[in-house]
Amino acid sequence: MMVAVALMTAVSANAQFKKGTWSLQPYMGGVVSSVTNADNFALEDGTPLKKKMSVGCIIGGEAEYQFADRFSVAAGVNYTSQGCAWEDLSYWEDGIRVKIKDQRDILGYIKIPIVANYYIFKGFAVKTGVQFGFMVSSKFYAHGTANMDVLGDGVNREVDLYGTVDMKDQYKKFDFAIPIGVSYQFKVPITIDARYQLGLTRVNKMTYDGVKNSKNSVFTLTVGYKFAL
Repeated sequence: MMVAVALMTAVSANAQFKKGTWSLQPYMGGVVSSVTNADNFALEDGTPLKKKMSVGCIIGGEAEYQFADRFSVAAGVNYTSQGCAWEDLSYWEDGIRVKIKDQRDILGYIKIPIVANYYIFKGFAVKTGVQFGFMVSSKFYAHGTANMDVLGDGVNREVDLYGTVDMKDQYKKFDFAIPIGVSYQFKVPITIDARYQLGLTRVNKMTYDGVKNSKNSVFTLTVGYKFAL
């Protein structure tokens, strides 16, 4: 434990950022997301859909200008795969038992974050700003099974079901969010960045019973490599 603390101290002491310099940082990482109010959806027979978090990915880059030793501004662009998922579901339809094991809305965005960074100590920054998102894809994906007579011999067999539906008519193309997060730059210089993106604009075009104002709720964790320009 003492060795680990000593190494972290050494890394922190050598993490560099200087006033008046530019840096560029490509990054990639994971996404955990959902859509607010999505747990109010239900099937036609009233069976409720219980929301859960969806896992995706993010890849992009940022350019950062260091205005002062403790203050900088960064702007970037990235592609984010996010959305919302629902828990396993089992129901009867026309005498057939259907089990849905995986169902989710998969939303792809090109995002432009602009954030201000305040370095509490060398290498460690807290940040917030604004983010503009532009949807480039939106699909509903489902995977499940159904017990049915597919051979006509009177014997029900479990059949795998897969399907995707284009949802471009269901979602708005523009999304505005407030990113809030922290980052730490190591000596390498590898940077770890964690952000929560608070969606402020409604994402669904249409309204449903109990679902009138759904917004994106997104957490990202990325690893980047920062180098001077």
